[in-house]
Amino acid sequence: MRNSNDQVKAVIAAIEYMQKHLDEEITSEELASLAGYSPYHFSRFFKVVTGVSPRHYLSALRIEAGKRILVDSSSSSILKTLLTIGFRSMGTFSTKFKQFVGLSPKQFQLRTEDLHEFINQYERQDKLEQNKLSPPVVTCHLEVPEGFKGLIFIGLFPRPIPDQRPVAGTAITHNRTNCVFSSVPLGTYYVLAAALPLSFHPKDYFLLDTSLRGKSDHAIEVTEGTAAEVKIKLRDPMPYDPPILINLPQLLFEKVKNKAN
Repeated sequence: MRNSNDQVKAVIAAIEYMQKHLDEEITSEELASLAGYSPYHFSRFFKVVTGVSPRHYLSALRIEAGKRILVDSSSSSILKTLLTIGFRSMGTFSTKFKQFVGLSPKQFQLRTEDLHEFINQYERQDKLEQNKLSPPVVTCHLEVPEGFKGLIFIGLFPRPIPDQRPVAGTAITHNRTNCVFSSVPLGTYYVLAAALPLSFHPKDYFLLDTSLRGKSDHAIEVTEGTAAEVKIKLRDPMPYDPPILINLPQLLFEKVKNKAN
């Protein structure tokens, strides 16, 4: 199914509506009506454009808004503020947050400063790993904009939205243009990448709405003999790109820690 300019505009308008009404009960039927399409056709092309359903996208927007609240130390009453982004209880928010981000809201707050420091140190220590490759293998070649300096996170995700731990993932510095995933579990995956420019501001590593990103054109089906080559072009975010929810610095920290052990 190919998406037309009108459909892309309808999706963007729906996303903007969601962003302005996070505190309200929003249904796919309501969004479809606003866009002038039937619920079936709207949901179908919304998923083609964004990779996920309208309901899933709305949940992602609410969690991203929650991240922003937690990072902003000036937020005095978190529970009260949560009501403005559609959550009716701290328990519901905590469960959803940990599912999508990988840490509880409290852990996310407490780890921000430490993980910011860890990323800045890692960027100076990154070295090309020389490991023996075992199939299945997925090799990623990246096209990085000239002048970018920082870390590039690449992972294999079950869905075209980074809202859970990838089955395989790594981070490379801006002076590298490829990475290789070895012994990849069998399954169907999307290759997603996000670039974090070096920053002295911790929130720049956790609120990634302006970060460069890229993804494979199609899902990759990994079988026992797979030796896939994927090209990823990093680009500015589009208005319909889903939020990057998973805590990328935490994933890298855990990978380095596990390797050390």
